[in-house]
Amino acid sequence: MKKLSLLFVAVMSAIFCIAQPEIKFENTTYDFGKIKEEGGKVTGKFVFTNVGNEPLQLTNVRPGCGCTAANYTKDPIAPGEQGYIEATYNPYNRPGAFNKNIRVTTNEPRFLENDKATPHMIFIKGEVIKRPPTEFEKAGYTNGNGMVRIKEPNASHNMMNTETVLDTFHIRNFWSQPVSFQFEKPNNYISEVYRSFGAELQPGQEGFFVLKFDAGKFGKFGQQKEAINFKTNDSLEPTKRIHYAINIKEDFSKLTPKQRKNAPVSNVSATTVNFGDMQKNTNKTETITLTNTGKSTMIIRNLSSSNSLFRVSSTVKEIPAGGSAEITISFKAPGRSGNQNATIDIITNDPENSVRTINIEAKVL
Repeated sequence: MKKLSLLFVAVMSAIFCIAQPEIKFENTTYDFGKIKEEGGKVTGKFVFTNVGNEPLQLTNVRPGCGCTAANYTKDPIAPGEQGYIEATYNPYNRPGAFNKNIRVTTNEPRFLENDKATPHMIFIKGEVIKRPPTEFEKAGYTNGNGMVRIKEPNASHNMMNTETVLDTFHIRNFWSQPVSFQFEKPNNYISEVYRSFGAELQPGQEGFFVLKFDAGKFGKFGQQKEAINFKTNDSLEPTKRIHYAINIKEDFSKLTPKQRKNAPVSNVSATTVNFGDMQKNTNKTETITLTNTGKSTMIIRNLSSSNSLFRVSSTVKEIPAGGSAEITISFKAPGRSGNQNATIDIITNDPENSVRTINIEAKVL
């Protein structure tokens, strides 16, 4: 009887060990061949079979850059049954050969036992035939989507808070009718100082306008982004936007030796903050101390982070001589593992060290 019991256990164990789902693709590469850049998105279908003896479930279908796999079998696939994954590729603005991968994980034992197991890999490939240039591209106007376009709608500057800067923007009307062009919300730090055309751009007309950015009136410090809008009657894109990326520093050049001697002096308790190991989608807060060892009030001009997952704040804006303030740094771990890094800039009116940079580290498990 004991031998029969041991035999039964052995047989059941063997059955349990081999009872598992298993995916098998008909093909692991889909070749689109030659496709036209202007022809629109193309979709390839991968068919697979569950050759195991337990229901198969796709647990993650993650495409590489440049393709999507939004459509695939969501329900469990019974043994012997088939499922599919559809991969879509957008060839627009991607001329030339391409080879992209899609990573697939399932409820097969190796993935359940090890979340870092190598996924199944399927591939799409092909060659995109370059489209003829548009009338906008021929004229050098590649930004925007409307019939009226600004050639280069971006401005980038490093400047002192006492400076102003002029930027010239070229614009062209590709439409068959006149187009109005008006500053949407005038402000005191960005102003239009000249334009080569009137209130309207005539059909086919090309012109330019000049904007002045006044850092002193803007009143902010450090890395700043600002956008302004122009309203038009362009039926495709009525709002035209100019983007500014400005790094503004405080001008201490007019301080006298006595003023420098009596100025605030910034010191930080740490130049590196390590959040350590964190689980996905969790939150954690760390603090550092900013101390004013100078002889006059320190003003915190700006607190900024290079990574949006890290936020920095302070409950005070001014620190008296000999005083200190707590700088709070909070981190929201994303839903993916890996190292996260950032720099935090603490900008003050300390003329010798107006920017204190703190290095931030974290590891998401």
